[in-house]
Amino acid sequence: MFRADELSSLARLIEAVRPWLRQLVLVGGWAQRLHRRHPLAGAPGYEPVHTRDADFAFARTARLKGNIADVLAAAGFRANPSGDARPPVTRYELEDDDAGFYAEFLVPLAGGGTRREGRPDETQVTSGVVAQKLRHVDLLLLEPLLVTVSADVGVPVARPAELLLANPVTLMVQKIVIRHLRPDDKKAQDVLCIHDTLDLFAGHFPELRVLWKRSVMPAMKGKLLRAFRVSIEEQYGHLDDVQRAASRLVARPGLTAESLHAGCKLGLREVFGEV
Repeated sequence: MFRADELSSLARLIEAVRPWLRQLVLVGGWAQRLHRRHPLAGAPGYEPVHTRDADFAFARTARLKGNIADVLAAAGFRANPSGDARPPVTRYELEDDDAGFYAEFLVPLAGGGTRREGRPDETQVTSGVVAQKLRHVDLLLLEPLLVTVSADVGVPVARPAELLLANPVTLMVQKIVIRHLRPDDKKAQDVLCIHDTLDLFAGHFPELRVLWKRSVMPAMKGKLLRAFRVSIEEQYGHLDDVQRAASRLVARPGLTAESLHAGCKLGLREVFGEV
């Protein structure tokens, strides 16, 4: 279900950042893909959605000893800065990977998003790497899952590695609350990710709801919690063009816009309750 070349690229990244794995949380598409390694996950009969990038998040005030940038460079990851931020947003691209595999680092954006001197507060440098500051990344750091990867399960690391993954609840919540910030071409991808996450854990909605009530909901301020519930209804209360676009991103037997909408609406209600 996973391509060998993708897993090989991921393994090289894991080996490079191994000393920091207890402080880094894998988020985004690779987290959703590796949820399949979790004991509560089902066994869907379709391939996970492919993604080129692996995103690691960490706390804004994390103290990461050593220099991650130097280790990445030694492992063949080239820093590719872009944009007008200071320092610029940076991808760490695996130079000899034909599929364009790259890593990015994220930290929560706090405050109004502007520095004292009036410049946008978009990035920070920690342990040599440039991390992009984004809204609600703090949610992704709540109660991460611990998953072990090894050569035995197809990830060719030298020895088993324990990865922290954004849990399925925070992954869905964060995608729902940031939808208005996402470009149009990413919104459909996020909907498909939510659908696939719900499908993967369909047999364990009660456990996800416990996680929601115990750890995630209490961490959301009143205004954000209210906005989240309104957003669920706005985004999944009816079938819209974003969901139709999401259903066309992959070719799967039985996946239609209608089935995607129904699955998301039912699953979100089971996990998060009535809006």
